Amino acid sequence: MKRYARRKKFKVKKLFILLFTVMLCVMAGKVLHSSLTTPFLGNITHHMASEDHGWNLILVNRENYIPADYEVQLTELSNGKKVDSRIYPELQEMFNAARAQGYGLFVREGYRTQEEQQQLMNEKIEAHENEGKSKSEAKKLAEQWVAIPGTSEHQLGIAVDINADTTKSSRDDVYNWLEENAHTYGFIKRYPSNKTDITGVINEPWHYRYVGKEAASAIYSQGICLEEYIETLE
Repeated sequence: MKRYARRKKFKVKKLFILLFTVMLCVMAGKVLHSSLTTPFLGNITHHMASEDHGWNLILVNRENYIPADYEVQLTELSNGKKVDSRIYPELQEMFNAARAQGYGLFVREGYRTQEEQQQLMNEKIEAHENEGKSKSEAKKLAEQWVAIPGTSEHQLGIAVDINADTTKSSRDDVYNWLEENAHTYGFIKRYPSNKTDITGVINEPWHYRYVGKEAASAIYSQGICLEEYIETLE
C-alpha cells in the first residue's frame, strides 16, 4: 500500500511539473508575440519593419516585414502605374531630367498590393514546377526572383522598376544614367550586384527605391546599400 501511495504521489508530482512547464511556454509565447508582427504567413510571426528613421528609410527585407497597418496614399502616373504620393515630385523631376538629355524611360512597375505580390509568387512557383521541380525546390527558386509577399518594397509604394523605351534608348544607357544620377533626386539602386550577400537579392539594375536626397547621396558616395546605411544610424 505504501509503495502504491508513493507511486501515486510521484505521478501527481510529474503531472504538476508538466502543467507548470506548459504554462511557462504559453506565457513565453505571448511575450515573444508582442515583440513581433504577424500576419503574412498564418500563425508564423515576423519582425516588423521600423519607421524610426522616417517613412523614407523604412527597411523592408526578408527579416523585416511591412507592418499590417501600413497605409499608402497613391498618385497615378500617366501610364496607370501608381506610387506613394510623397515620392512623385522627385520621381517626375528625375524623369524630366533624363528625358531632357534624350533618354527614353518609363515606370514598368510601381505600387503592388499584397494580393498582387502573392499572385506573382504563385506564378513563379508554378513555372518552376512545370519545369519539373518539386514544390519545395520551386518555392526556393521563386524566392530568388520574387520577394516574399509582405517583404516587397513595391508594397510600400516608394520603389519603382524603371525600363527603357527601346525606340529611343538602350536598356544599358538608361540603367547607366540612373546609376550615376538617381541619387541626385533621392533614389538609390536598391540591389547592386556587389551587395547580394547583404540584401539577399540578385542584381536588379531597374529597381530604384526612394530614400530622400540626403540619404541617397550618402549611400551613393560611400558605395553602400540601404541595410548598411541603416546600421550607421543605429
